Amino acid sequence: MIWSLFGLSFLNILWSFLACCFLVALCVHNIWSKYETCRLYVVFQDLIRYGKTKTNLKREKWLRVFDVPKRWFWHFYAISVCWNGFLLVINLNLIFQHQLHLSWLSGISDILSVVSSTDNQVPQLSTLMVQLLLWIHSLRRLLECLCVSVFSNGSMNLVQYVFGLAYYIILGLTVLFSDHGVKGSGSLLPQMDWFHVAGFGLFAAASLLQHQSTVLLAKLRMGKSGTVETLAYSIPKGGWFELVSCPHYFAELLIYMSLSLVLGGLSLTWWLVVLYVLFNQALAAQLCHDFYVSKYESYPKHRKAFIPFVF
Repeated sequence: MIWSLFGLSFLNILWSFLACCFLVALCVHNIWSKYETCRLYVVFQDLIRYGKTKTNLKREKWLRVFDVPKRWFWHFYAISVCWNGFLLVINLNLIFQHQLHLSWLSGISDILSVVSSTDNQVPQLSTLMVQLLLWIHSLRRLLECLCVSVFSNGSMNLVQYVFGLAYYIILGLTVLFSDHGVKGSGSLLPQMDWFHVAGFGLFAAASLLQHQSTVLLAKLRMGKSGTVETLAYSIPKGGWFELVSCPHYFAELLIYMSLSLVLGGLSLTWWLVVLYVLFNQALAAQLCHDFYVSKYESYPKHRKAFIPFVF
């Protein structure tokens, strides 16, 4: 492929492009606010907003045709659990049974990646751990969507829905192919290093933070008996909600950073994924924060949108 001539991979280009798109969206969504009657502005906002952040958007009827329920978020994680579980099994067979990748998967690898230099190759244990942690993360989020979260009647655009389905498929391939070769063979235990332990620790802490924040959001719509009493929005309180409007989005960023740490910080491709998640979650958090500030006059002024004390 032409990009391989420059030492790049399709995955590098893809994640860089997505990160730039969300950075631009983050920068311009407020600038366009004075053109809220412009059709292009409305379409743009419809594509970056979902759930409660769409409630005050003045949309034409033709745009509502493309609405799907936000509660379909669980589809993303169901796809991720199945697909990334499949890729994990394939990698386990490669490592322990010395079975080659399926022919069609090898073809995808040739398209998506380039041969890595030995300096940038990550240990086999790192790739395997990231696959396992990503699968655990997806399974937890699936269970939270089905058993914990209380979704309103909010919607998202069909384009967002399709993008979300494709996202976890590409993400799994990114873990598997971001480095065409890996260092280490045979026993995995001798490959253990400090960054594996540190990365797992950060992953566990960030996952706990995200789960606690999800529970607090769900309780806003539940009574003391634990039954759903309302689907209305209210000001989140407790935990890290005292610092930021969206601690669950901040936790998502920390989870992806923890996976980069598990990779030893050696995968450029995964750092581009982290950059994409940073801008994506920052945009979502800013939109939620703006919603709370505009809806509630008593909303705490000291709260940031995304990163405590920073943004």
